[in-house]
Amino acid sequence: MSDVNEQYITIGKIVNTQGRRGEVRVLPLTDFPERFEAMNTAYVGLRGQTNLINIERTYQHKKFIIIKFAGIDDMNAAETLKGASLLIPREELMPLPKDTFYIFDIIGMQVFDSDGRLLGQVKDVLQTGANDVFIVEGVKKRPLLIPALKKVVRNVDMVGKKMTVCLPEGLEELS
Repeated sequence: MSDVNEQYITIGKIVNTQGRRGEVRVLPLTDFPERFEAMNTAYVGLRGQTNLINIERTYQHKKFIIIKFAGIDDMNAAETLKGASLLIPREELMPLPKDTFYIFDIIGMQVFDSDGRLLGQVKDVLQTGANDVFIVEGVKKRPLLIPALKKVVRNVDMVGKKMTVCLPEGLEELS
């Protein structure tokens, strides 16, 4: 997920128009797509600008959320929003269970082993189904793939943007 600004978090992307009455098709980029049903307004980020727009109605259609914004009344007007991001202020994030984190908070963290040796920086997170995998780059030529398991990830310091891991035997030699 990319932020238009540090104070906003992207929860969806307008990928196309829907019909001829100004509706847009939104690909949800959140683990909580039900949040769209309760929204009366949305921050829309496009080309470096962020605007608050009133929402007239929302509904789900297949894997998309269809949104009708106030003042966007035809397909041509809706077309101008293609590619825009739907944003929420950081303080409107859904609370997560203990010891779970948003991916955008993990990306960019410095990763250290239990001896304090820098392993690199989290560049991305693979969501594999069984457990996430942190892609750590920076120290070695090839990325280090670290499983996001409690026995591996010993500490996450959100304020300091640091993670301490205890690598499984042989993992470092694979990279």
